[in-house]
Amino acid sequence: MVMAEFTCTPVGAGESLSGFVAEILKVIDDSGLEYRLTPMGTIVEGLPAEVLGLAQACLLRGFELADRVSLQIKIDAKRSGGSRLASKIESVQAKAGRPLRTLG
Repeated sequence: MVMAEFTCTPVGAGESLSGFVAEILKVIDDSGLEYRLTPMGTIVEGLPAEVLGLAQACLLRGFELADRVSLQIKIDAKRSGGSRLASKIESVQAKAGRPLRTLG
């Protein structure tokens, strides 16, 4: 299982990118992978081939919308274990001994 945080943005498209992001999120929704949208990017979880394939699909959709696209990816891979989207946050909160401010 891998968890990847990525951003896919058009270059030179001005200040507001929410329309572009909404189009990219359609691709992510259609993938069926578990994800969380954050103010700074999207976190996706799945098998390596699924996550990398999704990043490529987002890039290709981006090229349909803009002439130049920036795709930044940060990947956390772990051989064992299941979903970590929630468990990583729960682990930090347990060690902190209190609820922390999170999105959702």
